[in-house]
Amino acid sequence: MKKFLLIGMTLFAMTALIFVGCQRKSAGEGAAAPAPEVSVSVNEDGTVNNPEDVAVDPNKLVFWSLFSGGDGAWMDRIISDYNATGPARQVQPVMLVWADYYTKFGTAVAARRGPDIGVSHISRLPELVEQGMVIAVDDYATKAGITWSDFAPAMVEGITFDGKKYAIPLDTHAEIMYVNLDKLNAAGVTLAGDHLSVANAAEFKAVLDKIKPTLQSGETVISLPQEGDDPYRAWWATYFQMGGTPLVNDDGTAVTLDQGIAVRAADYIRSLYTDGYVLPGIADHQRFFQDGHAALAFGGTWATGVFSEARGLNFSAQPYPRLYGTNDACWADAHVFTIPAKQARSSADTQAAVDFTFWAASKGGATWAQSGQIPSHVPVQSSAAFTALPYRSGYARAASTAVLPSKNVNFGAIKDTLIQNLNGVWQGQTASQAAVENILSEMNAIIRR
Repeated sequence: MKKFLLIGMTLFAMTALIFVGCQRKSAGEGAAAPAPEVSVSVNEDGTVNNPEDVAVDPNKLVFWSLFSGGDGAWMDRIISDYNATGPARQVQPVMLVWADYYTKFGTAVAARRGPDIGVSHISRLPELVEQGMVIAVDDYATKAGITWSDFAPAMVEGITFDGKKYAIPLDTHAEIMYVNLDKLNAAGVTLAGDHLSVANAAEFKAVLDKIKPTLQSGETVISLPQEGDDPYRAWWATYFQMGGTPLVNDDGTAVTLDQGIAVRAADYIRSLYTDGYVLPGIADHQRFFQDGHAALAFGGTWATGVFSEARGLNFSAQPYPRLYGTNDACWADAHVFTIPAKQARSSADTQAAVDFTFWAASKGGATWAQSGQIPSHVPVQSSAAFTALPYRSGYARAASTAVLPSKNVNFGAIKDTLIQNLNGVWQGQTASQAAVENILSEMNAIIRR
């Protein structure tokens, strides 16, 4: 589990244990009945392992989030600011462990005992819609004053199924590159202002070779783990920069992954480890860079806010480097608010939930941008509050140059098989060719089941 430094965390800040009550009832159903007290462990980063056991205020809307990557603190601020406006229903946040979120969310919602408000990656929304986990929000959005043209068109398309909208867009978040300016200056690397400018993989390798001999023992040129999402996202950028085709066709009935390019991309990312540019065994690569132990890091936009608060870290943030071809392809996804299907919820509660999500995406958008995310609400992107933030305008173009995941009900399973097989490549246990062959076999089985 990742444990990142959270700034200003308000959720569960004073205790490592909280007590459980029974599930809240909607307004008009009466007060929640008392339940036995059961201790619930709260992790170092504020997440809880058993969100269904958290004591909730029956008069508040419960919001389950997955923002444990450093951005949770800013969502807490948005919720606090919203509650201070005196809405008809205030919001209570519960932050789940990122790796467990969709499993816990799916189990609770399937039993119709989920939260009032949820969040989803847009790549996982087709699956939630297909399974009836979330409801259409069109009528409630109209009453909340939502104008869909105020959101990025790609986001609106991504939340629309059979002419109905099933979420409220919040952001686009991309994999970008972070630069420790002190380490690059010490290595004599020439910068374009506060950015590292390279035109291809050869130029990038020359920079890495220049940095490597200047580092101390225990430091790394690139901060990157040997498993999980971030090396997969680096592979994704490399694959599409090399000219890779979509992983599946538009209707999701055939695998269209280019095997040769997939192998070449895996070989390139693997070379970062085998050539000694990545220190083996980095568990928390974001914290490793934050603590000044790395010259570069590949990571999500959400780390920008945390790095900005870190003492003594002289850094810049920029788009993922163009290493192959002529495009700036990188990995990206998006967060959207959802209204989970729930037993015996009043229309007033549903409206209050949608009202909050729109307020968070619009009026709270400038606060959310401080976390490093790229707001989906277009007026926020053009606001003085956003443009005044350092770095954001520089990498905001990733929202348009990134290759988003396919709108496919099976993407969650496809992503899982990609990560699991590529982990073996990064760890030196599997050859790239064998890993990609296995990926193709498993992807075909996934889309045919």
